[in-house]
Amino acid sequence: MAETINEVKFSDEAMAEIQRYISHYPEGRQKSAILPILHIAQAEFGGWVSPEVMDKVAEILNIQPIEVYEVATFYTMFNLKPVGKHVLEVCRTGPCCLRGADQMIDMIKQKLNIEEGETTADGMFTLKPVECLASCGSGPMLQVRELFYENIDSEEKLDEFLEMMRHKEHETPTWKK
Repeated sequence: MAETINEVKFSDEAMAEIQRYISHYPEGRQKSAILPILHIAQAEFGGWVSPEVMDKVAEILNIQPIEVYEVATFYTMFNLKPVGKHVLEVCRTGPCCLRGADQMIDMIKQKLNIEEGETTADGMFTLKPVECLASCGSGPMLQVRELFYENIDSEEKLDEFLEMMRHKEHETPTWKK
């Protein structure tokens, strides 16, 4: 059963942080806080923002839901469907591709038995190719949350990385630090 806007409830801690962001802007300009609030929403609700969560963000900001949808669908940093514990955002831009990003994506697909945009059966990994992650000199690289993992240019390095991620605890979202 889908949540209704009234059933979506942020924690008190998240609401305090949301209000802090909103307070940075003059009355009538609260929409300017939409990006950090979507980050809070994504961290609060399992790593993704459902339409119901986006509706709640619109309600909090006193804006139309479409205004939230436009932002959430434009930026690849927001997940619009459930994702794994570790979202492997692999750079697929020219410099990383020249250094083996396409091969790394193929190896990840083969090793984890998933396609782009899919999540492993155990809910551990989601593969999400993205555009430039601004680490052109150290590709191929990928990002998991705020952390960059660079020079993953061999099957051995990829195996070590995946094994490390399997044992890594979920980190606290940036806004809670």
